[in-house]
Amino acid sequence: MNFDRELDARESELIESLRELIRIRSVGEEAGAHPFGDGPHACLMACLALGERLGFRTASVDDMAGYVEYGSGEEMVAVLGHLDVVPEGDGWNYPPYGAVIDNGRLYGRGAVDDKGPTVAALYALRAIADSGVALSRRIRVIFGLNEEKGSLCIKHYVNKGEELPVMGFTPDGEYPIINGEKGIVTATFARRLSADGAKRISAFSAGIAANVVPEFAAAELTFAPEGKLPEKVSAAGTRVEARGVNAHGSTPELGENAIGRLLLALDGLGLSGDHGEAVHFLAEHIGMETRGKSLGIALSDDISGDLTLNLGVAKLEEDTLSVTINIRYPVTRKFEEFYPALVAKMAEGGFTETSLAHKQALYMPPESELIRCLSKVYEEQTGEPARLISMGGGTYAKAMPNTVAFGPIFPGDEAVEHKPNEYIELSKLMKNAKIIAAAMYEMAK
Repeated sequence: MNFDRELDARESELIESLRELIRIRSVGEEAGAHPFGDGPHACLMACLALGERLGFRTASVDDMAGYVEYGSGEEMVAVLGHLDVVPEGDGWNYPPYGAVIDNGRLYGRGAVDDKGPTVAALYALRAIADSGVALSRRIRVIFGLNEEKGSLCIKHYVNKGEELPVMGFTPDGEYPIINGEKGIVTATFARRLSADGAKRISAFSAGIAANVVPEFAAAELTFAPEGKLPEKVSAAGTRVEARGVNAHGSTPELGENAIGRLLLALDGLGLSGDHGEAVHFLAEHIGMETRGKSLGIALSDDISGDLTLNLGVAKLEEDTLSVTINIRYPVTRKFEEFYPALVAKMAEGGFTETSLAHKQALYMPPESELIRCLSKVYEEQTGEPARLISMGGGTYAKAMPNTVAFGPIFPGDEAVEHKPNEYIELSKLMKNAKIIAAAMYEMAK
């Protein structure tokens, strides 16, 4: 069954509602009166207000998440989206929060990750309500505010004892169906550096988030380097800069890591003492690598492929150099198979773990009811086979039982999430809304 007519009638309204949310800079923050900062809270309030305008029951879950609901029945199915976004970064040709429409594309941070799919889900629910079809289960669209920084929002929803769906999906991955998600480890390691030595680092700053391949890195030194620097690295006085190519941390091989490039350049400049030792260790054991081979943690499986590694953030604060590493490990492998080895190897370079966040891998078998349901919808809506895939990206499916990632990126589409000039094609936005509506109905009928 499809709900195309109902959705087409509300297309312009859907687009304008999405533009309204994109204009809110909902980057997570620790400071402020709200759990994840003022921006995400403002976006939550706007999304709840949209739900009310659409005629749904709405609720806030302690300002950490919210939901809209339609229908009746003992059981509930759900679609989960998130309203927080990664920082905008540099390199935009369009205002990152301008919600500009150009040549059939809507540009802005969150357009595809994940405000666009979330708004599409709200209007998909309205289309079901407009159609008057009978349902045996309630449908809930849940939206969180901390997906980009650990999914504490949905963890709170679950731990508080809010109702769990009997099945659901999050449109925060790619089509056809993601039934496997790699485990995710984000760890910070630090080493104290002495103030001795004529050739040392006085400042180091790079990266906007652990799950983003950094496109810029800079260090300030106490001496002016001599000789020719590598291509794409420049020196101006005592400042050394490196340029890279931005990419999502789950696919670091698609980018070029500016921190790694800077470390390799600094390693050749003869830094003094433990400054030189720390830089040499990081350059030799991480550098531009994305598979963890030189750290001795390379793993793989036949379902989801290789372990990946992204050196996302590096900074020097007072006398301590810290690096934050984002690792995605295969769905059939275990944390214990590589993490102790990583800690031991980093210790060889004088680096000690200062923080650790871990999300276990997820794998849902092909024969499960949810996978069969979503496969049916995808094949009916697209005419294409519902291939099952595993990915390195992490979604709410890890935090919410009985869910997988389903959409919004179609096979062959450009991956623009976390990048400058993030956009969603308006035609794909509507196509997503129609697939989501059909999937909601199939789960709830």
